[in-house]
Amino acid sequence: MTIRTLSRRQALVAGVAGTAGVTALATPSLAQGLTRWKMVTSWPKNLPGPGVSAQRVADRIGTLSGGRLTVELLAAGEMVPAFGVFDAVSQGAAEMAHTASFFWQGKVPGAVYFTTVPFGLTPQEHSSWVMNGGGQALWDALYRPFGIKPFLAGNSGFQMGGWFKQPVTSLDDLKGVTIRAAGLGAEVFRTLGMNAVAIPPGEIFAALQSGVVDAVEFLGPFSDLALGFDKVAKYYLWPSFNKPNGTGEALVSAKAFEALDGELQAVVRTACEMEAAAALAEADWLNGRAIASIRHKGDVTLERWPEPVVQAAKKAAFQVMEAMATQSQETRAIAESYSQALAVLGDWSAVSVAPYLSER
Repeated sequence: MTIRTLSRRQALVAGVAGTAGVTALATPSLAQGLTRWKMVTSWPKNLPGPGVSAQRVADRIGTLSGGRLTVELLAAGEMVPAFGVFDAVSQGAAEMAHTASFFWQGKVPGAVYFTTVPFGLTPQEHSSWVMNGGGQALWDALYRPFGIKPFLAGNSGFQMGGWFKQPVTSLDDLKGVTIRAAGLGAEVFRTLGMNAVAIPPGEIFAALQSGVVDAVEFLGPFSDLALGFDKVAKYYLWPSFNKPNGTGEALVSAKAFEALDGELQAVVRTACEMEAAAALAEADWLNGRAIASIRHKGDVTLERWPEPVVQAAKKAAFQVMEAMATQSQETRAIAESYSQALAVLGDWSAVSVAPYLSER
């Protein structure tokens, strides 16, 4: 093949991978075929778990597109605050964001279902609902008025119950405790008599250390240890009835997405799908290692929630979910779909995963 017959696409790929000598190919006409996006995130840069997921999504898009579409990642606070990324994409300030849907509960109540629900779907069940049970279509419809297309783009897996400075032996121990929490789990904690406050991930440690909060629930142990919660709070509770899943979402400007050709749209979809699977596998592995480390060190007490607390939380969760479903017709439609998925997938899990784990 001569240089004269080199395709435009091949020239672009060569321009990404080649030496400085290939730079001569980057003529103005070729450069016009390159698209650059900004991705804002709700995470500190490279935060173990979601921060790493965000970077991998950005990197994969560049790699899979052969450099035709590149994504510049901007961590929380670099362009917009952690909780400002939804508006940034909706208003066109950024083409993409990486975040978690339950941050938008006040703006779009139904969004909470696409991160996690107390006593709800497990990570694998959640992905099954979104991909096969109608969840994606409901998610798309929910964000469409804001000009946003959502994608599964990561998963921090099962969460933990939270870090506490004092032991929890009864419901009375929770009264008046201020906890950093998000989503419907925060509503459950409030019902149990706690003060639940939303704090951006990058500010949680300072709030715990300074006493602004008495307890913290964030993610799983490998992300939590990376943020240093074990240095301040010595009681780590399980299981996470409040957050049995940890879906990360990519928000993509519908206008920017539709402006891409079919191949680049497929690249964005594939990069997000790959991260949804890769992040969950990573979370399980690193959380297993983190729990082993906690047990080995012995300076943190791993405690199971007292059963009366779990039962009270389950009752509270039912009340919270009933109230949430009344927010709007679209929220009720999502709640009904989620409940149906819980019944179908729960029935299967009850005769497959649950008995196997109890006997293993």
